Amino acid sequence: MNRKYVLKLTADERGWLEGIVRTGKSAAWKIRHANAFLKMDRGEQGPGWQDARIAQAFGMSTRSLENWRKQAVEEGPREVLQRHYPSRPQCRKLDGQAEAQLVKLACSQAPGERTGWTLNLLANKLVELEVVASISRETVRRTLKKTTSSRG
Repeated sequence: MNRKYVLKLTADERGWLEGIVRTGKSAAWKIRHANAFLKMDRGEQGPGWQDARIAQAFGMSTRSLENWRKQAVEEGPREVLQRHYPSRPQCRKLDGQAEAQLVKLACSQAPGERTGWTLNLLANKLVELEVVASISRETVRRTLKKTTSSRG
């Protein structure tokens, strides 16, 4: 079969992958990937199994194997076996001063004939007072949960 991505492991890479499989002290997904790479190796020492045979042996899809092979050829098998977590910027909606205003508001008398503030009312009031441009009720809930003051 004519393949665009042919995986040929070096002796060092093969030894490293065999170590992962042999010790069995890694995550299950990592051991499965390592086993698959060892079986799809078309180098001198590799068995060069077909995708269908690997998929059947290790209980995975052939499409996954194609994706892993492509990534291993382009980046190397070590990169495929590293978890990469997306870096999300953690910007807070409420700084210390805004949190203080929220707590002060939550401890004050509720509007109208209400007996207490709801999270939606607090969120809407913060927007109305222009403390923030927009805020969800969940952010209000988490912020109030952090505080040690009690409403009542």
